[in-house]
Amino acid sequence: MILGFASSSCEPDDICDPNTPTTPRMLIQFFDISNPSLKKNVTNLKIIGEGMSEGVVLNPSGVNEGKYITSGNSILLPLNTTADIVKYQFILNYDNKNPLLENTDNLEFKYTRENKYVSRACGFKTIFNLDPINPFSLTDTTPADEMWIQYVIVAQNNITYENETIIKIFF
Repeated sequence: MILGFASSSCEPDDICDPNTPTTPRMLIQFFDISNPSLKKNVTNLKIIGEGMSEGVVLNPSGVNEGKYITSGNSILLPLNTTADIVKYQFILNYDNKNPLLENTDNLEFKYTRENKYVSRACGFKTIFNLDPINPFSLTDTTPADEMWIQYVIVAQNNITYENETIIKIFF
């Protein structure tokens, strides 16, 4: 009887399966403004979250950092699980020999958060819903250089999974 009790205390859900969907990141894809149906690779794009000193650099070959799993025309960015807003700087031509060629645009995303129970081992995940009226704002850091991001489309407001395009950026 004691043996039966001991074996029942360790259940399969004590370990969170790596394939279990947890808090999703936002999938952003880049498109050619002159041919909107074509995805476009971004060269030397650095993305930095507000309050962060480090960022991630996107090149045509993609980013090798696992948490941003990308290709040259898409990137997964995290949203803030403790606030209803996140701000990113998108720096095109980052680290150019001529710093005047760097062009920084700012994207701010507004959303609501909902915590959902996943399992005892995985805990909770946060899902996000972009604000239906004002999901983002696009501004230019230096107005004289004009924005390199020409158009932004919200493809989907609900951020539940990482394999669904949420934002389309045209340049």
